[in-house]
Amino acid sequence: MLSDVLSSIKWLGHDGFAITAGGIRIIIDPYQIEACEPADLILITHPHFDHCSVEDIEKIKKPSTVFVTEAESAQKLAGDVRVVQPGDRLTVMGIEIEAVPAYNTNKDFHPQKNNWLGFILTVDGIRIYHAGDTDLIPEMADFSVDIALLPVSGTYVMTAAEAIEAAKKIRPKVAIPMHYDAIVGTRDDAAKFQAALAGVCEVVVPGR
Repeated sequence: MLSDVLSSIKWLGHDGFAITAGGIRIIIDPYQIEACEPADLILITHPHFDHCSVEDIEKIKKPSTVFVTEAESAQKLAGDVRVVQPGDRLTVMGIEIEAVPAYNTNKDFHPQKNNWLGFILTVDGIRIYHAGDTDLIPEMADFSVDIALLPVSGTYVMTAAEAIEAAKKIRPKVAIPMHYDAIVGTRDDAAKFQAALAGVCEVVVPGR
């Protein structure tokens, strides 16, 4: 059920999330995380230091951990590393993973040609979209998801206003703001995002 999956999602700060499903612990983009349980599956969206943080990955990896990422990040990792690009699909430990595009349209930090990633995971029948570092992109109109994790800070990614438009385009049941209260962005960005989507979808502003 949606509520069960939603309750299993924990924000680790910045773009980092932990999701537990069927005994499988999934962690996405860990950065400046506190000590926590090791991950069975780690997803990395792109090679920037605040997403592919080897120091943080070392805190949570174990010999059996599987990584899913793009080619540049893969060069920083060791072990069972599955390299994907947008459009690829795979299933790891029963978790369906779809790699989707993540890129900038009006700035140069995340070029589309790099094939960096967002992810859509299917967990207990619920589809979760982690947008990665992205602007409002046309591909979002084709995503069918239940929960959307969307950056709101501006500077390197969408502004809160653009993230609001993204949520209206995607129309998830639940939206969760991310990419704030760390390097750039503030809690005000998350609050603005939540207020503007009243009546559109439920918005959960996470606490650590």
